[in-house]
Amino acid sequence: MIIIEPHIHMLSRTTDEYTAMHKAGIRACVEPSFWLGTNRRYAGTFFDYFNLILEFETVRAARFGIDHYCAIAMNPKEAEDRGLADEVIDGMAEYLDHPRCVAMGEVGLNNITANEEHAMLRQLRMAEERRMPVILHLPHFDKLRGALRILDIIKVEGFTVERIDVDHNTEETIKHTLDSGCYAGMTVYPYSKLNPERVSAMVRQYGDQRVIVNGSADWGISDPLSLIKVVEYMQGDGHSQAVIENLVFNTAMKFYSASPNWKPDFNIVPQDPATYQRQP
Repeated sequence: MIIIEPHIHMLSRTTDEYTAMHKAGIRACVEPSFWLGTNRRYAGTFFDYFNLILEFETVRAARFGIDHYCAIAMNPKEAEDRGLADEVIDGMAEYLDHPRCVAMGEVGLNNITANEEHAMLRQLRMAEERRMPVILHLPHFDKLRGALRILDIIKVEGFTVERIDVDHNTEETIKHTLDSGCYAGMTVYPYSKLNPERVSAMVRQYGDQRVIVNGSADWGISDPLSLIKVVEYMQGDGHSQAVIENLVFNTAMKFYSASPNWKPDFNIVPQDPATYQRQP
């Protein structure tokens, strides 16, 4: 089975993990912009980071047989500094126009503040003008209140729900997200967010239409092979192959196909390490 990892932060992962992902059937991934572990102080550091994931990380992934794309955004965790957020957003256009950028993201809410909302709304309007897919981040705490606020903004502003993936849903938010018409992302972590058992139960209750599962692996305790574990669990839990393929391939393909840059190559051949180690 070919698998798309639709939300994963590979900048924080190792080359061995790329090898394991390819061996397990993951052939394409999307890396959204995220917090690097400490708040950045200058707009230029954001722009250097955007360039890093758009250029170098794409090359690194291809060496291990994975077609790597990006989503670009000012993330909500660093949006409290409104002046810095505006400066970053003002300079994002060239990175959104990069051929490896297929979406805006992650945007959304973290602590559900006015400054976060300001940055989110500015970026959502940019994405709407560009007809870009959007990855929206639900807060880790007070998730239901954050989700309802985000969905209300989407409705009031009239944003195109078919191009929005509201991510990090749990049992308390997923019905609201699906009822809005947006895609519903589910994130699988070993010790937080969801596990394969919860994903299986939620899909059984709410269906598999417009549902995208991701590993979102980053610096913390997380797993770039989360989707493999979801597949294995759901196969043993009575789900059909069609449902499983929707969750880990078909729905992500449909969502990102709203971007003309999304042209994944599932047949990239991993390079011999000796070949690229000699490159300058």
